[in-house]
Amino acid sequence: MRIAVFGTGGVGGYFGGRLARAGEDVHFIARGEHLRAIQTGGLRVDSILGDFIVKPAQASDEPSQVGVVDVVILGVKAWDVPNAAQAMRPMVGDQTFVVPLENGVDAPEQLASVLGREHVMGGLCQISAFIAGPGHIRHVGIEPFVAFGELDGRPSQRAEGLLQVLEAAGVKAAIPPDIQVSMWEKFLFIATVSGLGAVTRAPADIYRSLPETRQMLIAAFEEIVALARARGVMLPEDTVEKRLAFVDNLPDGLLASMQRDILEGKPSELASQNGAVVRMGAELGVPTPVHSFIYNCLLPQELRARGQLKF
Repeated sequence: MRIAVFGTGGVGGYFGGRLARAGEDVHFIARGEHLRAIQTGGLRVDSILGDFIVKPAQASDEPSQVGVVDVVILGVKAWDVPNAAQAMRPMVGDQTFVVPLENGVDAPEQLASVLGREHVMGGLCQISAFIAGPGHIRHVGIEPFVAFGELDGRPSQRAEGLLQVLEAAGVKAAIPPDIQVSMWEKFLFIATVSGLGAVTRAPADIYRSLPETRQMLIAAFEEIVALARARGVMLPEDTVEKRLAFVDNLPDGLLASMQRDILEGKPSELASQNGAVVRMGAELGVPTPVHSFIYNCLLPQELRARGQLKF
C-alpha cells in the first residue's frame, strides 16, 4: 500500500514509522529541521514497546513530489487541518482516502469540504508521543491504537485493507461499528484531560486523586456526553465510568499533548478541544460550565502564544 503521512509529529511519526519498518511504501511529509534530519539520518522512534530507526526514510515537504497515494494518514495539529486539506490535493487521486488522527471531532467535515466526502473516513488514535528532537519521536505511554471507518458506517474493502496493513505492522487497530461514537468517546477523554491538566498544571495521577479536581473531571465528562447526545451521537450509558477507569490507569506523570504545549508556552489545540465544547454547547443550548471555565482560564495564554496578546 502506498501511504503518505501528512504531519510527522508524535502521532504520524510513530504510526508511519511502524508501517515503514514493516516494509510499506510510506512517504513522510514534514518540514524544517525535522524534515532535514529525517532525510539525512532517518526517522528515529524511541518507544516503551521497543526502539527502532527507519533509514532511509522517504520524506519531503512537497506533496506534489510524492504524487497520488492509496491513503493519507493525517497527523497535523487540529488547527492546521484546513490548510493540510488544501496542501495534500496532489496526493489525492480517484481512489485515495484520508484518515485523520487529530484530537477533536471537526477534521472529517473540514477535509470533506475540500476533498469531497468520498475521500474521507473518520479516525482516531490513542498514544502519548511527541517530537523529542529533529528526526526523533518519543513514545512514552499508552498502548498505541488506531480506529477508523466510513463516515456513513458502511463496511468497505478499503477500510479492511488498511486494517490488514496496520495489523501486519504490529499496530493494534479496529474498525468500530460506529466511528462517530468512537470519535466522541476519544474527544470526551482528550478534551477533558488536556484542559484539566493544563489548568491545574498537574499530571493525571494528581488531579484524578484529589476529590475536588476528580469531581471536575467527572463533570467535564458528563458535559460532553450531553453534548454528543444533543448532536445525535448516542454514547453508551457507561461512557463516563469507562473513561474514568481509563484515566485511573494512566501512568503517573503523563501529560496530554495540548497540556504540554500550553505549559511550554506554545500554540495549542485549545480551540479545537475545550473551545469546541463551549462553541457547540452554545449552539445547541447545552450547558458546559466546567469546559467554559477551563477555556476561559487558558484563553489569555493561548492568545499570547499566538502573538495576539502581549503581557
